[in-house]
Amino acid sequence: MSVTLAQASTLVDAALQKARDLKQMPQTVIVLDAGGHLVCAKREDGSGIIRYDIAFGKAYGALGMGWGSRTSMERAAQNPNFFAAVEAACGGRMVPNPGGVLIRDAGNAIVGAIGISGDTGDNDEIIAIAGIEAAGLKADPGGSKK
Repeated sequence: MSVTLAQASTLVDAALQKARDLKQMPQTVIVLDAGGHLVCAKREDGSGIIRYDIAFGKAYGALGMGWGSRTSMERAAQNPNFFAAVEAACGGRMVPNPGGVLIRDAGNAIVGAIGISGDTGDNDEIIAIAGIEAAGLKADPGGSKK
């Protein structure tokens, strides 16, 4: 089972609304299904052109590793050589920085991931979680403090 287009659309719109409520920088939000395929993407006016690639890399890395990108950031700090190898193995499509959050269903199965880029990683993660919860799904940002 994967995140549906309806869920992904709700998720993206709710995340962007949260970003506006918090007066964040212009954001780019993407949602991938459990197989890593794009389901939905939006880029706010003024969001930089590389933000899509960063958001995609956060979501793709979360799916590829099976944990939120906050965990990847923490582990990369401890083992940079391994993460350099992982990034090379996946063609540079992984961004180990907060803002890549796994999307889980009620049974805790991974149904996709959201990636957000535009503000700080911590702020990207805040709106990712808000979007996931607005769609009635469970957010898994990873990290040692989850």
